[in-house]
Amino acid sequence: MGKLDLTRRSLLKAGGMGGLGAIGLSLAGSPWSKALAASGSVTLADIGVGDPAGDWSRYSNKTDWDVNLVAVGNAPATIINVLLGGGGTSTYDALHIVGGVQEPLAQLGLILPVDPSRMPNWGANEYISQYFVDGAPGWPHIAHEGQVYGIPTILQGESICYLPDETGGVGSVDSFGALFDPQYAGYVALEDNYTTAGYKTAIHMKHAGIADIQNPVNMTKDEINTVVDYLIEKKKAGQFRVLWTSFEQAVNLLLNKEVVVLDGWEPMVIVANKQGANSIYATPKEGYLLWAMSGYITNNPARSEEHTQAVYDLFDFMLGPWYGAKISAMRGYMTNSQAPGFAAANPDAFAEGEAEAAVANDANVKRKLEFGGIWHNRWPASYIEHEAAWARFKAA
Repeated sequence: MGKLDLTRRSLLKAGGMGGLGAIGLSLAGSPWSKALAASGSVTLADIGVGDPAGDWSRYSNKTDWDVNLVAVGNAPATIINVLLGGGGTSTYDALHIVGGVQEPLAQLGLILPVDPSRMPNWGANEYISQYFVDGAPGWPHIAHEGQVYGIPTILQGESICYLPDETGGVGSVDSFGALFDPQYAGYVALEDNYTTAGYKTAIHMKHAGIADIQNPVNMTKDEINTVVDYLIEKKKAGQFRVLWTSFEQAVNLLLNKEVVVLDGWEPMVIVANKQGANSIYATPKEGYLLWAMSGYITNNPARSEEHTQAVYDLFDFMLGPWYGAKISAMRGYMTNSQAPGFAAANPDAFAEGEAEAAVANDANVKRKLEFGGIWHNRWPASYIEHEAAWARFKAA
């Protein structure tokens, strides 16, 4: 059963496998909540990192439309199953998730191609012309069969979190191999997601010469099973304390020092440190796992043109300088090319310290992109085999 086997039955079956837990939800309510879009409201399903501290006023004041933000899991099969069987395309106007899943969403008719000309900030964003045009490394995160389906809002390079006071100081962790180092046995947490923990394991195994893996983010059936065999061996040896499934859970693992090395996101370090932790996001010698957030417009034929324009206006706002700077300051991401200059020139538009943080975080992600790594792949060719292998790891 391969990547293009996109029947309703096969996807619903895949959705029942392990490894499909919802990712980091910092929003109120459960994933795919029952909230329906009210008149004059755009319902945006977000994985928990796109909320500008609840302040959508600059969008609402300009358009007279509100934003109904709901939490959503990030796993591809979870999203597909809800849109197929849960009324998602009529309930949710847009998705804001890690990009690269437009292939199955488009093939199943769940999302619409986007018209960049309807978003003035698209053309003003130099990062799009640098990273998201045909032939650029981010193109697979937004396009399918030559058409643009995704709206790139965020860029980031992912590694791992660590507590330097417990691991030997700043710089003591500089490799994905730290996740498997016996000295940290019992104090390591992995994300319950093969597209993060599984890929990072494959990157480590490839660079350490443990296994011959051609492409860690697009493994064959044999390669992903080799990776899972290795993970099961480590799991049985007591290497992992837990597989985390929510943003809050991961932050608390750092705050409570339940783990000293965590397969996690940089915003977790930012949030944990604001609450008193001393945690660091590592610079891995293997390079970063690079990725982009993408916005998708759901395919709802019953949605009015006025409503669809409101969705475009929302994404244009999200490509704009204030939103970009706010998210960059809060999450540590790089957003759009207008954001750092706007933040530097308008510090009064942000909470204390946020303008400076936005400029610094933009520069930090630029450093990551220059340092290099491998671009994330959310829809590997052997997708079903990846799901089955990850379920085997969880069950072991």
